[in-house]
Amino acid sequence: MAQDELFTVNPDLGPPPEPAGAGGSAVQAAPASSPLAVRMRPRTLDEVVGQQHLLREGAPLRRLVEGAAPASVLLYGPPGTGKTTLANLVSIATGRRFVAMSALSAGVKEVRGVIEEARRRRQYNAENTVLFIDEVHRFSKTQQDALLGAVEDRTVLLVAATTENPSFSVVSPLLSRSLVLQLRSLTEDDIVALLERALADERGLGGALKLTDEARAHLVRLAGGDARRALTALEAAADAASATEHKTIGLAIVESTVDKAAVRYDRDGDQHYDVISAFIKSIRGSDVDAALHYLARMIEAGEDPRFLARRLVVHASEDIGLADPTALQAAVAAAHAVSFIGMPEGRLALAQATIHLATAPKSNAVITAIDAALADVRSGAAGTVPAHLRDGHYAGAQKLGNAKGYRYPHDVAEGVLPQQYPPDELVGRDYYEPTQRGGERPLAERVPRLRRTVRGER
Repeated sequence: MAQDELFTVNPDLGPPPEPAGAGGSAVQAAPASSPLAVRMRPRTLDEVVGQQHLLREGAPLRRLVEGAAPASVLLYGPPGTGKTTLANLVSIATGRRFVAMSALSAGVKEVRGVIEEARRRRQYNAENTVLFIDEVHRFSKTQQDALLGAVEDRTVLLVAATTENPSFSVVSPLLSRSLVLQLRSLTEDDIVALLERALADERGLGGALKLTDEARAHLVRLAGGDARRALTALEAAADAASATEHKTIGLAIVESTVDKAAVRYDRDGDQHYDVISAFIKSIRGSDVDAALHYLARMIEAGEDPRFLARRLVVHASEDIGLADPTALQAAVAAAHAVSFIGMPEGRLALAQATIHLATAPKSNAVITAIDAALADVRSGAAGTVPAHLRDGHYAGAQKLGNAKGYRYPHDVAEGVLPQQYPPDELVGRDYYEPTQRGGERPLAERVPRLRRTVRGER
């Protein structure tokens, strides 16, 4: 059945025609004109590269692909890790008809049309359907809800793919009805195995070309763990080599056809949060090199530099504070520089601030202090402002006793004198606890002395 026919279903029609093949399980060879990545798509489980944590004996995905205990699944992982391939293998193993949809182009009407077609086929032909939905995170809540009944009664076996964390992008009822499996980026060895198979296999280049070690290593770097990207780059290099009648694909040919490595980053997805989290944690952990790596990834992927600058400003107080009072100045200066000069030159200010913060002594005393104070206020420990601290400048303030008894610290040589400042309920409550690191080391000695003097304990 043609793809368009799947989306125009008339419920008044009789039973659908008999499908060609057993439940759509026959593997159709991709035409020779198809892209290399399509021609080399694995036909059996043994041809799948990577994802061994999901495909080992007894693992849920292997059992599903082998046809045991079919259940709807959400395949979550980066591009080019085999989500579509595994969906195809599930349909083959379970002997079911396979229907593919993309959330980029399908709406509720199309989803319901496919479900109705699947229901009719099950009723008249006892034929079950695997519904593969790519980019399912792009479906609205209404579109995802439209799948629930069919998934619940197994009108369709849903295999949904997403590059986003389904905990954030998929509605809870659909999550609870599906097995969530996370796919990982392919390793360098996985990519090498794919390239070698494509070079030798008749579906691929059939041994017509060879690949130098340098070119192979460069293709692996370009792939970024993405099988599709690796095979696409190889195909482009092979076309260039064939056009010049070269029998060997060298580094120069690869560099001339693909000049930029993949940067796996989505400004609106969970990768955005993962990379910025790794960036901040690298700074907090004083690993300047890792911090610069994550900064470079975000810059190269087109992250808003103002967002990066704001995170640096926050981090300067949150994790450094008075251990290096100049850290906040450096972060604010970087934010102003980015706003003033823009990108790409702004990368220099962001890098300078990142290096400053990563190499600075660390202290979380500032955030610990303010959060402890906020916790007391929120729990009701506010109390009344002592009378001698209240404003005494307005008419009638003196009659209320405001400002009476206030002692002016500059009247004494030391500039510090005994006097109650907090409400009665919070006398003796300590919030700020300076560390012994960096600029806080002298404060660790000074603050206790100030407290003793102010509280009249000396």
